[in-house]
Amino acid sequence: MAFGSLRRIERFGWASSKLEQRGRSIVRRLSTFTEVDESKKNSSHQETGKSNKSVNLFSAINQALHIALETDPRSYVFGEDVGFGGVFRCTSGLSDRFGKRRVFNTPLCEQGIVGFAIGLAAMGNRAIAEIQFADYIFPAFDQIVNEAAKFRYRSGNQFNCGGLTIRAPYGAVGHGGHYHSQSPEAFFCHVPGIKVVIPRSPQQAKGLLLSSIRDPNPVVFFEPKWLYRLAVEEVPDKDYMLPLSEAEVIREGSDITLVGWGAQLSIMEQACFDAEKDGISCELIDLKTLIPWDKETVEASVNKTGRLLVSHEAPITGGFGAEIAASIVERCFLRLEAPVARVCGLDTPFPLVFEPHYMPTKNKILDAIKSTVKY
Repeated sequence: MAFGSLRRIERFGWASSKLEQRGRSIVRRLSTFTEVDESKKNSSHQETGKSNKSVNLFSAINQALHIALETDPRSYVFGEDVGFGGVFRCTSGLSDRFGKRRVFNTPLCEQGIVGFAIGLAAMGNRAIAEIQFADYIFPAFDQIVNEAAKFRYRSGNQFNCGGLTIRAPYGAVGHGGHYHSQSPEAFFCHVPGIKVVIPRSPQQAKGLLLSSIRDPNPVVFFEPKWLYRLAVEEVPDKDYMLPLSEAEVIREGSDITLVGWGAQLSIMEQACFDAEKDGISCELIDLKTLIPWDKETVEASVNKTGRLLVSHEAPITGGFGAEIAASIVERCFLRLEAPVARVCGLDTPFPLVFEPHYMPTKNKILDAIKSTVKY
């Protein structure tokens, strides 16, 4: 088992000082990955694929998009302002390298972006659509849940739009307020027919995005914008994929199981370190794919520890943590030593100046850990 770390490399333009302090936290991760078939790589990429480089998360996303376009001529990247690199620079250099026929700007119409992407994917292409902020994905909600998710089912698998991937930055960013900081993942987890994927680090982001693009099902891929520049780790240059729907135990423990995803993992691990000073052993799991999620890994962990805590930035009511809690109670009722705990965002619009009060912080999680273990 090999571990790496994330470190803060530069100031994120929108990040407040409090978030910069959070950005210094360490997130351990397994460095295993699954390579794609050699036939999917071109020779020039094979020559440089043996080295690792320290890159941040948006650069890892950029690498994955370069590889997707390079290895499959049917791949297209489009969205608002992607032609010049996008707001977060995730698509920098793509248009220059692959041309404006494959990487292009769209009108400011999320419903149109996703509707076009569904049609493009239905014709056998790989449509990689970018929604500039996850907060603005809701105009496309009908296209995603009533068209993309049901495309295969309604035809009896005679046709599908499985080549569709929708990328969107989500979550807290420092002072984005109620229109640029939301975490809408739970809305899409209620919809059969699509997958929802959220990475926690640059290496995970690259491998999971390539898997999402090549998956035979529509995928909504949320990228934690707070980590775009704050999260840095060694990422293989090569073309590799990480399996979807497989949770990862990134810290083993015996007293309580913690489950999270995305940027929240770093906050949760800080709480695990502090809990360890008080003699509490925490097992930390990164879910990575929310739908379909890896119930077996979480169940095995809770059967061992007897306790569960779930944390996410989205509001607590109707958040995906509720689904995890309900499922684990059904599966592990006789092994649970305490009620399932949830440390989440509040049931309010995402605030501006009061963001520190809204966010599920290290201290909130640590208090929940202690009370659950002592229950």
